[in-house]
Amino acid sequence: MTSATHHTLQVPRTAHLHQLGSLSAETKHLWVVCHGYGQLARYFIRHFEGVADAQTVVIAPEALSRFYLNGFSGRVGATWMTKEERLSEIEDYIAYLNMVRQTAMAKAPEATLHVLGFSQGAATVCRWLAQANWPVAELILWAGVFPEDMELATVEHTLAHTKLTYVYGLQDKMVTPERLQEQLAKIAKAGLQPNLITFQGIHELNAQVLRQLKDG
Repeated sequence: MTSATHHTLQVPRTAHLHQLGSLSAETKHLWVVCHGYGQLARYFIRHFEGVADAQTVVIAPEALSRFYLNGFSGRVGATWMTKEERLSEIEDYIAYLNMVRQTAMAKAPEATLHVLGFSQGAATVCRWLAQANWPVAELILWAGVFPEDMELATVEHTLAHTKLTYVYGLQDKMVTPERLQEQLAKIAKAGLQPNLITFQGIHELNAQVLRQLKDG
């Protein structure tokens, strides 16, 4: 009996992203915000309407893989990756996010880059920035942390001059105090000193905190 062999083939495909504001030479701040598991960018970006203004543009890329949230019909969500062929999926979304940034910066070359990842999107942006060779003004990990299998030495240089902030709701069952303390101890060894912001809430975004982040 002949055994099947595994092959890969890179194919072009259409990615979707949603944007608040218009990119131009006058744009001072570019926010790239990555949604969590099972979300869609067109709904996720609505939370950032208070962030965008004449000098600030927000772009929400949507993860490349969609699925029905319940059964075979109804609401649809997206995911950045699964455990199946995970390294290929990571490579794909890193290339995708690189293209998002490059396309935006070509239109707004003077803009500083702010990156926010929510939940699964937090791990996504961490892996993305691990290969960055360009400056990141701010990294916000909201209800998420650096992936456990990620060597923080890979981002130590990139984030050396980056403002790092962790945000989570005090009633968020997915962010336990034990897990957070483990993460803080781990990143301290890499020389990273984050700001911590908490709010009364669950696994969700918070408009007041977003305004606070925007005001810096």
